[in-house]
Amino acid sequence: MRAAAAQFTTTSSRLDVLFCNAGIMALPPALSADGYELQFATNHLGHAALTKLLLPTLQRTARAANADVRVIYASSLGFTMAKGIAFDSLDTPQSGFGGAWTRYGQSKLANVLYAQELARRYPEITVVSIHPGIIGTGLVGNMSWVNRAIVYATSYFSMVSEDEGVKNGLWAATADKAELATGQFYEPVGVVGTTTAASQSRELAAELWAWTDKALEGVKLL
Repeated sequence: MRAAAAQFTTTSSRLDVLFCNAGIMALPPALSADGYELQFATNHLGHAALTKLLLPTLQRTARAANADVRVIYASSLGFTMAKGIAFDSLDTPQSGFGGAWTRYGQSKLANVLYAQELARRYPEITVVSIHPGIIGTGLVGNMSWVNRAIVYATSYFSMVSEDEGVKNGLWAATADKAELATGQFYEPVGVVGTTTAASQSRELAAELWAWTDKALEGVKLL
């Protein structure tokens, strides 16, 4: 990630849209290479690290004439499965923390909260989180057969194609700036999304920001 960010900044002087879209879902308990719960590390920390590395370029672009800089985080309605974030055990596999879906929901809640906090701290940048819909991709391929069955049983008739699934992200990246509220969560397409007590907690968002900042202390700005 650091190499990719460094390569980008050496070949481009501006960055107008950063789309943080990588993700994994409902995998067994595990740790990332740097020692954090795997889904949280992949779905949140990786995106936060990339944002931190590219933030100087985003800010520089935002100062240009007629700039419209956006950061988009791919979340999921799965965030509603999480009532909060278990900060005190994120350096463990969280094998006793409610199961694979709770860990997934926690990471997706982090996407929503981090977008809100980034928007508050950097008002010159438009920051949103999105739910792309339930897309028929290979994301379930590494799940247990039980979790795959849960996905198909609960969402088979609401699944959309990949062509359909990209529309909300494309809308967030290209719609007139006046149509977006920075810090907002959107469902397909361009609809203000579901909220929960946890997703609306400014205290939890601030705690997540502080925890993330400490976890990324070794990630130096370019």
